Amino acid sequence: MKKLISLCLLSALLSLVVSCRNGAPKAQGAATPSAGVKAGLVTPQYAEGFRVSYTDAGCLVDIQDPLREASESFHYLLVPRGESPTGVPAGYSVLEVPVERVVCMTSLQLSNFICLDELDRVAGITSTRHLFNPEMKQRLADGRTQKIGIEGNFDNEVILALDPDVILISPFKRGGYEALRGVDIPLIPHLGYQEQTPLGQAEWIKFIGLLTGQEEKANRTFAEIEARYNTLKSLAANVKERPVVLSGELHGGNWYVGGGRSFLAQIFRDAGGEYFLPEDTNAGGLNLDFETVYSQTAGAKYWRIVNSYNGTFSYDALKAEDARYADLNAFKGKGVIYCNMREKPFYENMPVQPDVVLSDLIYIFHPDLMPEDYQPVYYELLK
Repeated sequence: MKKLISLCLLSALLSLVVSCRNGAPKAQGAATPSAGVKAGLVTPQYAEGFRVSYTDAGCLVDIQDPLREASESFHYLLVPRGESPTGVPAGYSVLEVPVERVVCMTSLQLSNFICLDELDRVAGITSTRHLFNPEMKQRLADGRTQKIGIEGNFDNEVILALDPDVILISPFKRGGYEALRGVDIPLIPHLGYQEQTPLGQAEWIKFIGLLTGQEEKANRTFAEIEARYNTLKSLAANVKERPVVLSGELHGGNWYVGGGRSFLAQIFRDAGGEYFLPEDTNAGGLNLDFETVYSQTAGAKYWRIVNSYNGTFSYDALKAEDARYADLNAFKGKGVIYCNMREKPFYENMPVQPDVVLSDLIYIFHPDLMPEDYQPVYYELLK
């Protein structure tokens, strides 16, 4: 059985480790992408944060909080660059596309430009702390892209000198964006970080496709991501044992975790696991104390940690952070799933590689479902 599955998925799994910008081929035997999507038309299937419609006036884009926690919404009429729009609907701001110069505020936003091979349009970015992409590093080195400061402390003079067409923001985060409203540059929300599903987050590549004039490429790229993801998801759909998974660490006395209906909880379920808060109905984050986490994790086999550690992370290093960690079942059973952001481009690539993340998790939860020679890309069991 294991050998049969491995042979059927070998070509698909090999494509998972290929960079998105290198044009990874569609997986053989993959699930059929969403039907009814024409090559040049954008129709979100999973993303809850943006909607697209086409009228005689042009392309209408409506953006709202996917979690419905914020009532504010944003509305744009996209028109070809240089054309004068007519019949602009009330409440819509006109935006000429393709945009030529963009400022990205997050790694998630940048991941879309990397995947579409559109880094020439990125004029400015914020933090480079976990930047791995060699092309973007070169652009920063030779001045084609500039650093604009960090969230809450942006350099408005640098931003004005860049003369960007748009600034992509995360409006429902505390990022100091109010200070940017005076620079008279369109602030366009990118709400992929609010999506509750991995494919919903990945589908924001179509939104960037709209802004860059790469709708067809964005549709094709997402269809390949979707097909690979759903093929892998189907592998773990009927597993008999679903291990319970904990996530996060203590910071300042609080344990920040995603809710039971969060993006993270969903990818654990799709990988044949179960989140440690199965009854929780929150889609956003929660702050819990250690005692609450401990009481909920008696049966947790695995514990997922993503951090930035200078050196070799280990169980001893984890215990040194807080001795109580050693009391957790996942610690005792050596079930810590780990990714070091200093070594792997997790947040830079993960938003457009949910299929790769899913394959890593399936390999950990249910290794019999994966080829014996599978090499994890982001997540590995801590040694």
